[in-house]
Amino acid sequence: MNTKVNLAGIKMKNPVTVASGTFGYGREFNDYIDLNKLGGIITKGTSLKPRSGNKAPRVCETASGMLNSIGLQNPGVEYFAQNDLPFLKQFDTAIIVNACGSSIDEYVELCKILNTLDIDGVELNLSCPNVKAGCMAFGNTYEGVKEVASKVRKVLDKPLLVKLTPNVTDIASIAKAVEDAGADGVSLINTLLGMKIDIDKRKPILANNTGGLSGPAIKPIAVRMVYQVAKAVKIPVLGMGGIINGDDAIEFMLAGAQAVSIGAGNFIEPTTSIKTIEGIENYMKKYNIEDINEIVGKVEMN
Repeated sequence: MNTKVNLAGIKMKNPVTVASGTFGYGREFNDYIDLNKLGGIITKGTSLKPRSGNKAPRVCETASGMLNSIGLQNPGVEYFAQNDLPFLKQFDTAIIVNACGSSIDEYVELCKILNTLDIDGVELNLSCPNVKAGCMAFGNTYEGVKEVASKVRKVLDKPLLVKLTPNVTDIASIAKAVEDAGADGVSLINTLLGMKIDIDKRKPILANNTGGLSGPAIKPIAVRMVYQVAKAVKIPVLGMGGIINGDDAIEFMLAGAQAVSIGAGNFIEPTTSIKTIEGIENYMKKYNIEDINEIVGKVEMN
């Protein structure tokens, strides 16, 4: 069986990656799984300069999911290049850096640096709903997405994915902006904006009031959006949103995703990504599928 995929020029041994913000830079999970088995690792959101993130509490559980308002806390690209990248390079897996910024100039300067590093690709984060200055402002309009992605494209020679927010009225038009900007692929969905209220204190549980909803609760929305985007653009799609096993991953691939990312599932069970890979292989054996790429976009609509 062939499980190898080519995601926007990024060659992976299987279609399973781990989603940005749910896996750190890999160190924490190294004690639980063999990182060499992953198709790819998408790093925690990395910015030009260090970010302290939002005030606590920043995470809370919800029915079949979780809310987070981390605020893209990270040590910055210089620290990443000196400390985290050498660790990741020990493993036989694709390294994709999630890049975030609060201005177009920041995105461009960051990607100039990333272009010099020994990584396999960049996932441009235009969709995080927790940062007041930056991502959300760019990610919710065709014009905003195209402007940022176009300017980054000019300074980045490596494969470029653009991660989209689901908090828009027409996800297909936003994905078209990614394609029109010359990016190599599109990544979706990021978290849905949500809120949870402490009824005794009569205040939101998260210090930032709202946060991003992820986990199994959002999967049907994510599958629908992946299907719509895959029909609207010719560039590859990286699908995510509530995947916790092989069956979930197959669902996304049938909808049109070339590869998938495990997000909140990593918090539920540290070995979720490995079990998802095994689940995909079991599905292939069950239906005598020789090449995983054969099923991409092959859902038969009623």
